[in-house]
Amino acid sequence: AFDYIGKPFRAEELMSALRRALEWRKQLNHESGEDQAKPMASPAIVGRSPAMVAVYRAIARVAATDSTVLISGESGTGKELVARALHDNSPRSKRPFIPVNCGALTETLLESELFGHLRGSFTGAMANHRGIFETANGGTIFLDEISETSPAFQVKLLRVLQEQEVRPVGASESRRVDARIVAATNIRVQDLFSSDDFRRDLLYRLSVINVELPPLRERKEDVPLLVEHFLQRLNPKMSKNISVPAETMDWLCKYDWPGNVRELENAVERAVTLNIGGKLLPEDFMQFTPTPITQTVVQEPVAAN
Repeated sequence: AFDYIGKPFRAEELMSALRRALEWRKQLNHESGEDQAKPMASPAIVGRSPAMVAVYRAIARVAATDSTVLISGESGTGKELVARALHDNSPRSKRPFIPVNCGALTETLLESELFGHLRGSFTGAMANHRGIFETANGGTIFLDEISETSPAFQVKLLRVLQEQEVRPVGASESRRVDARIVAATNIRVQDLFSSDDFRRDLLYRLSVINVELPPLRERKEDVPLLVEHFLQRLNPKMSKNISVPAETMDWLCKYDWPGNVRELENAVERAVTLNIGGKLLPEDFMQFTPTPITQTVVQEPVAAN
């Protein structure tokens, strides 16, 4: 999908979207030297809820630019999928896409991995190391869990964004780089602005565009689509033909899924793996998923006069 237009729409809005699509295809044909453009990559993002349509719209409008993007959302909502969709549908799609989990690396190691280092610059630096910024030159770097970084590292990252240069650890000169930054956090952007642990000036640079992913509990109408998507992938892989009856699907839609899409995917995979009847029933999930709680109204007894 190149763009999404909400109904009712004006004719000029439709024509404008068509013109942009034609210009994009013409540019792609020119760059590739082919008569027909290849279709845009199809990311594995599933959902038709209004909240997800807004995400698709943001991807379509932002992908072709070099603006930095900050993706916010709870764990398991699919932030890396959105980052990959931004890369796959951009002019940088033929260049590297490199994800980095900032929360899994110490400050020193993170700086070395991103910016590189020279031999002998610190204990254990036995050879020159080319950093991710140089490796991903022309491509996209996805900085996951950016809110877990230290204030000292944030200063260095801000300089990279401002100057488009990196200085490897132990080097005396900086090197020019051209990599698009897409970052992600499981903290709401508004909360980051009010936090003392994250630099506001860096946040301004990272959140030129903010894409906020909704938790699964706020788009339960997408649960059936997600379940079917997982089954289409798992059935051939496991040589099975598992289906989900309507009553089971209704049961799944009543659960809030605090782990979001990742939790749902894992639950479906476990259920399919252990199922021998050909149909997934609520009891296939109850061993791993709490029973959805339904509220019961208890009336107080009325005292007799």
